[in-house]
Amino acid sequence: MKNDLTEGSLLKKMILFALPVLGANLLQAMYGTVDLMIVGLFTEAAEVSAVSTGSMSMYTITGIVAGITMGCTILMGHNIGRKDYPAAARAIKSGFFLFVIAGIIASVIMILSAPFIAGVMNAPPEAFAQTTAYLRICGGGVILIILFNSLSGIFRGLGDSRTPLLLMIIACVCNIIGDLILVGYFKLGAAGAAAATVGAQGISVLAAAMMIRKKGYGFPAKKSDFKVSTPEMKQILRYGLPMAVQEGLSGISFMVILAVLNNFGVIASAGVGVGEKICGLMFVFHMAFMSAVSAFSAQNVGARKYDRARKCLLIGSAITVGIGLVMFAVTFTGGATLARFFTADQEVCLAAGDYLRSYAIDCIIVGVNFSMMGYLNGHGKTLFVSIQGILATFLVRIPYSFLMSRVPGVSLFQVGFATPLATAFAIVVTVIYLIPFEKKLKKREAEEKAE
Repeated sequence: MKNDLTEGSLLKKMILFALPVLGANLLQAMYGTVDLMIVGLFTEAAEVSAVSTGSMSMYTITGIVAGITMGCTILMGHNIGRKDYPAAARAIKSGFFLFVIAGIIASVIMILSAPFIAGVMNAPPEAFAQTTAYLRICGGGVILIILFNSLSGIFRGLGDSRTPLLLMIIACVCNIIGDLILVGYFKLGAAGAAAATVGAQGISVLAAAMMIRKKGYGFPAKKSDFKVSTPEMKQILRYGLPMAVQEGLSGISFMVILAVLNNFGVIASAGVGVGEKICGLMFVFHMAFMSAVSAFSAQNVGARKYDRARKCLLIGSAITVGIGLVMFAVTFTGGATLARFFTADQEVCLAAGDYLRSYAIDCIIVGVNFSMMGYLNGHGKTLFVSIQGILATFLVRIPYSFLMSRVPGVSLFQVGFATPLATAFAIVVTVIYLIPFEKKLKKREAEEKAE
């Protein structure tokens, strides 16, 4: 197979795999970012608040889908590592079937519940109508967003990280053009930004279908191998659902935090929205290496090359910490300056800079957490990864944010500590889990060698 991750230079292959993922993640983060930038340049703070609040909801939906997609990626990685190509083919078809069903359900729910979601997130009164419109339009096209992300996940499970990058370039270019036309020229505000996003995703899904038809899947399999299989669907859900729950609750936690901060007024709401977009751009580096660690670990675990999987974890952690130190310095000292790329409102820039000074700490430590998550995902231990994320969310991030919101005169700088504290907690929990896990794994590894 062309994209075999079980042989060759590990460092070189991981970097070559991660770079296209990085590019794709960066462009994906640019979706909401470009929306926010163009809306901020051509409209007022209420529209910026609507996009930041609405896009957080869409981020949650996308995260849930990414979790289920991870289940397909892991199963494909295990099968490819074992050279069981018919099983890998069944995983592809079964996964795609699940994503279509999930997309239809999610679209209906988002359209019907848009006003409710805007109310739950405590959207400022002057931005409520715009937030609802943004959610309804994105909700109508969420099936396209889900299909795009699922197809990208399937390509990565095959060891191909370049095709998702190309697809994302197509989508991002179309999104920018759509934003400039609908928001810049027609002055449609948040609704125009949502329509541009959905349209761009639709074009990228068509492009993905054409590429699959042209390139194939990169491994030998008969046409009859590609069929919906109940055992494969169950396995995908077994791996993917815990991750979907974890990603969904993580997104909900940020929505809760944003809802709390919306009580501070439209400036704080817009400032946090801009700050989150900046952090989203920063964290694409860490996400890229988490994807690389997951894909590499899955194939090597399938091939029973456990030491190679461990090296993936160490390489991913070392690289992301180094990158994180640079990000910390830039974000801590220049948050307000970075915010000027997204809005001309000076008050919003200062609010974003204040929020980012504490949030910046997470840039250093989150890469270690992501790398450990990727390593355990590769082993199929998605349930623990999900539990770890849920505990960090509901025992640290949300309680801390709520308590800070009750303190008179609290600043966004103080509220921003919620995320790095939650990450530190997650790291401690994961290390405690990894110690006995590695002992059992080494014992099993010795038994397999003896056989």
